[in-house]
Amino acid sequence: MADLLHLGNALNPAWDGALASGRIAALGLDPAQKAGKLSGGQRAQLALTLAIAKRPELLILDEPVASLGPLARREFLQGLMEAVADQQLSVVLSSHLVADLERVCDYLVVLTAGRVQIAGSVGELLAGHQLLTGPRCDHAAVPAGWQVISASDAGGQTTLLIRAATPVHDPPWTVSRAGLEDLVLAYMSQAAGRTGAGRTGAGRRPALEVPR
Repeated sequence: MADLLHLGNALNPAWDGALASGRIAALGLDPAQKAGKLSGGQRAQLALTLAIAKRPELLILDEPVASLGPLARREFLQGLMEAVADQQLSVVLSSHLVADLERVCDYLVVLTAGRVQIAGSVGELLAGHQLLTGPRCDHAAVPAGWQVISASDAGGQTTLLIRAATPVHDPPWTVSRAGLEDLVLAYMSQAAGRTGAGRTGAGRRPALEVPR
């Protein structure tokens, strides 16, 4: 690790050696240890240390916790949030571990097939979506102002995830809070359905039609 810290100092004019050394000590790591001998969680923490010691204004992380266990993920994200608070750092983080995002992210962008499906403040998105459970019904026959994002039927019961500008107060429906994972999976499934429908219909296009 000492060689990596030395290299970071040599290559980065804004390198904060005190921050790097302090963080390594706080993690209980010995700088003399070889990085290759560290656990997955320790290597992730070392990589985060090397990144934030550069004192960046923006940090872009691609699936930083994908290979970590639950405890290591929590510790990594806690360290990341501490860096955000201490350094006024902005972070763009991509992840498929949606439950973790709800705890640490304040803005969400859902990308599927190269397209933005939904974007906005996490708090506002959660407030604007509701899970409804009620008697089985026609999914299209819902009150005006409800945008049905996903729908499923089980026996005599229908479950809807809707987007609505105001809270739902409709006696047949039991309303519950939608979690971030509910929301993300619903929009991804909706996009996958549109893509599948497009592929199914592709073979029936007129020969002279120009695909958009």
